[in-house]
Amino acid sequence: MAKKSTKKKAASGRIVMRTGEALVEAEPAWSAAEPEVVIGELDGPVGYAIANLLGDQTKGHSRVFAILNCDVQVRPVTLMVSKVTVNNTRYTNILMGTVQAAIANGVLDAVRAGDIPKGKADELGIIVSVWLDPSVVDEKIDFEILFQTNRAATAKAIHKAMHHEPGIDWLLKNQDKITHCFHQMALDE
Repeated sequence: MAKKSTKKKAASGRIVMRTGEALVEAEPAWSAAEPEVVIGELDGPVGYAIANLLGDQTKGHSRVFAILNCDVQVRPVTLMVSKVTVNNTRYTNILMGTVQAAIANGVLDAVRAGDIPKGKADELGIIVSVWLDPSVVDEKIDFEILFQTNRAATAKAIHKAMHHEPGIDWLLKNQDKITHCFHQMALDE
């Protein structure tokens, strides 16, 4: 009798909506990437949200597709939404350049890893809520580090969304062991 695999497989049936988040950071504080993702079928709530967000642009919160380069959009279609108001040219250029390309690569990494079924790449949509540390405007940054943290964080958030991680059993077991880092900072003041 074959041994059952304990590794969860990504969904191959209808995917209405999955959510995930991740944090990846290197040593410099500005390198932190903390995307939140929503993944689902284009003919469902996620697809409608993508169309509405793209068609209802808001100053300072532009929504753009994740692209490898101009004229090379990734699949599944991925819409980036900034978590903070963008009102600085340098910030915009970093967000709509290095970070945008990193997110696009992270999406493709998730397909390559099997977290997103390749056969569903044209049927799914992803919304990525992006946070970029505002200090990138003032700091001398290493764009390769920023690219790698955002790429890895995007792939990780998608993996977690598609595999329902963390699971409810883990959350219930660890609830009292985890303190939100910013809550802890407030307690320490």
